[in-house]
Amino acid sequence: MGNRNFHIIDLSSPLDNDVKEPMPPMIEYMKHEEGAVQAANLLGLEPSDFPESKAWANEQVTLTTHTGTHVDAPWHYWPTSEGERARTIDEMPLEWFYGNGVLFDFSDKPEGYEIQTEDLQEKLEEMNYELHPYDIVLVRTDADKKLYEEHYAFRHAGVSADATRWLIDQGIKVMGTDGWGWDIPLNLQVQDYKSNPRDGVLWAAHYVGKDQEYCQIEKLANLEQLPQSYGFDVAVFPVKIKGASAGWARPVAIIKED
Repeated sequence: MGNRNFHIIDLSSPLDNDVKEPMPPMIEYMKHEEGAVQAANLLGLEPSDFPESKAWANEQVTLTTHTGTHVDAPWHYWPTSEGERARTIDEMPLEWFYGNGVLFDFSDKPEGYEIQTEDLQEKLEEMNYELHPYDIVLVRTDADKKLYEEHYAFRHAGVSADATRWLIDQGIKVMGTDGWGWDIPLNLQVQDYKSNPRDGVLWAAHYVGKDQEYCQIEKLANLEQLPQSYGFDVAVFPVKIKGASAGWARPVAIIKED
């Protein structure tokens, strides 16, 4: 293929029967011998008509659109956004999903920490970087390292509603996390709400999408492999599922080399 002056870092989590997601995939694996039986039935042949009675391998996967690494559409957050019907994943502009990546490293924060606007601003000062419209923001908490551990969904730092609004105000349309969810873990939200029932506690960052349109990536991975905080491209095109609240994605970072 010739010399290439870039390399790619996979930023996705796997679909695997053994992950500890609350809504894990169910993957059924068909061996080549089973594929020969299936093919024979479809084509009016005998399995023995295929070499060594082997044909295609195949898998059947049962999962939600929010299982595995995926992109949430505004429709996921609320029926409307910015006063109009919220757009579904197949309606989002593809231009949003390719751009300059900016990594915010909060791997030093404890599980359940709620990232505030000031945290983002401090990181930008450390980076000596100013956000630009359509940058793709990646939040590292290292929660992906717990994907196969119990209570994985409750073991990430999350982003506050105010910080989410601030990112959108900077022109950010796509933001992502390696945690199970963008907000702080649901168990902490529920605990806070039960102790003092009020608005702005449950799913607060997601609900920002009622007023300001944006997309979020959940269950990223391998953010520690990024060699720098910015100066790389991210591609995170969601699968086109008609009318859906999310689409699976295989996000990658594209590191250009001199």
